[in-house]
Amino acid sequence: QVQLVESGGGLVQAGGSLRLSCVASGRTFDTSTMGWFRQAPGKEREFVAALSLIGGRTSYTESVKGRFTISRDNAKNTLYLQMNSLKPEDTAVYYCAGQTWGSRSYDYWGQGTQVTVSS
Repeated sequence: QVQLVESGGGLVQAGGSLRLSCVASGRTFDTSTMGWFRQAPGKEREFVAALSLIGGRTSYTESVKGRFTISRDNAKNTLYLQMNSLKPEDTAVYYCAGQTWGSRSYDYWGQGTQVTVSS
């Protein structure tokens, strides 16, 4: 079992930056992929970015390409999401998630951190 704890959310003006962190603990050696998702009020949760822990391949949803960067500090068991040039439409609760080897879906989730971008 893996526990994920996000932090770093807050209120920022449009054009500003935030860095989200996600600290993982527990059976982290079973993890193949880590990702960030977000859910805006009244909308379904959507994929934001993912990082393969073997090889380091990254993927992003189109709307954040060039603005967001996903990365990981292995020594700290921490996943990051650097968010630059933030827009009001980026306002959402952001969730960190992990996928275990052989799984076709994300198996464990953090509690979420609120990001609010004012115009």
